[in-house]
Amino acid sequence: MTTPAAARRARQVAERRERIVAVARALAEEQGWEAVTIRRLADAIEYSQPVLYGHFPQGRTEIVTAVAMAGFEELAVVLSAATSGEAGTDAERVRALVTAYLDFAAQHPATYDAMFLLPVLIPFASDDTPEALRAGFAAIEGALTGLESPPPDPATAAEVLWGAVHGLVALHRAGRLSAGNDERRVDELVRLVTAAVD
Repeated sequence: MTTPAAARRARQVAERRERIVAVARALAEEQGWEAVTIRRLADAIEYSQPVLYGHFPQGRTEIVTAVAMAGFEELAVVLSAATSGEAGTDAERVRALVTAYLDFAAQHPATYDAMFLLPVLIPFASDDTPEALRAGFAAIEGALTGLESPPPDPATAAEVLWGAVHGLVALHRAGRLSAGNDERRVDELVRLVTAAVD
C-alpha cells in the first residue's frame, strides 16, 4: 500500500521530470538542440546538475528521448484526429493525414528532430516499441485500410507513406525542394497513394 508521503514524493518526481522535459523542449525549439546541455538546463530550471542526472541518469540522450516520446504522443493524437472522420473522399482523408503530419513537423521542428533524427533510447519496429509510436503508425495504417480499395499489405503501404511524408519534411527543411510547390507535392502524393490502390 502506498503511503500519502510516498505518493506525494512520486508526484513531485514526476512533476520535476515533466518540468525538465518541457524546458529542454522549449530551449531546443527556440535555439536548437545544440543549446540543450545539462549545465544550461540546470541553470534554466534552477536545479543542480546532480538533480538532473538523478531524474535522467543517461543525461542528455535520455532527456532527448523524453522529448521524443512527448512528440510521438502528440503526433499520434494529431494523426488520429485527422483520420477519424467518416466523411470525405479517399483523397480528402489521405490529404488530411499528410497535411496533419507536415503541419506537426513544421510547428515543432526540434521535437521532430528528437523523434526522427537524434539518437534516442526508443526501439522502433519491434515488439518493444512504445504504444505512442504504435498509435501514430496505426493512424497512418488505418487511413489506408479505410480507403475504398485498401492496399493488399497495409502495414508496408503505411511504412512507404510514412517514408514519403518524412522525406518531404526532410527535403523541405534542407532547402532541397522547389519553393512555392508545397500544395502540388501534397496533391501528387495523395494522387499516388489513392491511385495505387484503385
